[in-house]
Amino acid sequence: MPASQLPFSAGEYERRLTKVRAAMAAREIDVLFIEDPSNMAWLTGYDGWSFYVHQGVVVFHDQDPIWWGRGQDANGAVRTVWMADERVRSYSDHYIQSPKLHPMETLAALLREHGYGRRRIGLELENYYFSAKAYLVLRDELPDATLVDATALVNWQRTVKSDEEIVFMRRAARISEKIVDGIMQRVEPGLKKNDLVAEIYGDAIRGVDDDWGEYPAIVPLLPSGSDAAAPHLTWDGRRFEEGTATFFEIAGCYRRYHVPFCRTVFLGTPPAYMLEAERALAEGLEAGLEAARPGNRAGDVADALYRSLEKAGIEREGRCGYPIGISYPPDWGERTISFRTEDDTILEAGMTFHFMPGLWMSDWGLEITESILIRENGAAECLCNRPRKLFVKN
Repeated sequence: MPASQLPFSAGEYERRLTKVRAAMAAREIDVLFIEDPSNMAWLTGYDGWSFYVHQGVVVFHDQDPIWWGRGQDANGAVRTVWMADERVRSYSDHYIQSPKLHPMETLAALLREHGYGRRRIGLELENYYFSAKAYLVLRDELPDATLVDATALVNWQRTVKSDEEIVFMRRAARISEKIVDGIMQRVEPGLKKNDLVAEIYGDAIRGVDDDWGEYPAIVPLLPSGSDAAAPHLTWDGRRFEEGTATFFEIAGCYRRYHVPFCRTVFLGTPPAYMLEAERALAEGLEAGLEAARPGNRAGDVADALYRSLEKAGIEREGRCGYPIGISYPPDWGERTISFRTEDDTILEAGMTFHFMPGLWMSDWGLEITESILIRENGAAECLCNRPRKLFVKN
């Protein structure tokens, strides 16, 4: 029987499926196979740590989706998806990491069984979870089908959040605040980084009140000193030192919905150049929030930030934000819109982003960020509520 404790209402799942089917029709896709676990969860409710093997959801125009995956994970699907039990299909374990067999052989058989062996089949080709071998096997097993690149087709249907989703993101934001508060309280010279990360995970998983937390899609990032020039370093057993800055990039996560949040701490007296960068970044964030309104371009947010930074003599390129919501490792972004000058996507109320204008210079770094909600009227709302500054602990 369908899962009894789904995170969302039946109407919410129907809304999502309707949007995906319309996008399929616009692309003349007869059947869609998605393997991104974020898209699987968004469409069906499936939630499990099984994305290291081949699995996915088959989306039809005229019948309920089918969850397809490893046999031992089928029980997890029965317990988490909204579809009836007969819509859960699996393959046996002798396909796992076999040099002679491949799970996609069974997916091809399922598609032929449903009459799609000669139709247009959409695939998420640019995806962490779909291998080159998987594509080659499907191509060989379905020689009469037309395999269509449907990368991010579902992702684009996720950009505007429903009221139900925003409730989850607000809960995740409270967890993000708790994590940052704990960091500010505990960090000091001599503390080992791994000990602080243990506390970060404790705050993240305990959550806030009855809103329990989950593992985030990205581990805590906390490089110090010159290492902060590199944005994606994690941690080791070294101790925090006086006279250095450390930025902390974390995210609270509730029911797989993420709200990333970054703040920087300086232990001691910060140098003048970092205080000047702090002021410029705070002004740039404020300008970007003002530009983050329905009807404006995504690129307008980046332009507003960069103009503020340029006034302070700071050059920054690339994107400075991305959409957020439901996600699984290794990324908490939705991989669609970007806050960068050339992105002409029109912002809509209900979109959520991590406005992420990190500064990574040659030998230091500074991160002050906000996760934001585009509102019907006015500037964007910051989902977290903590001072937008460089934190200093003497």
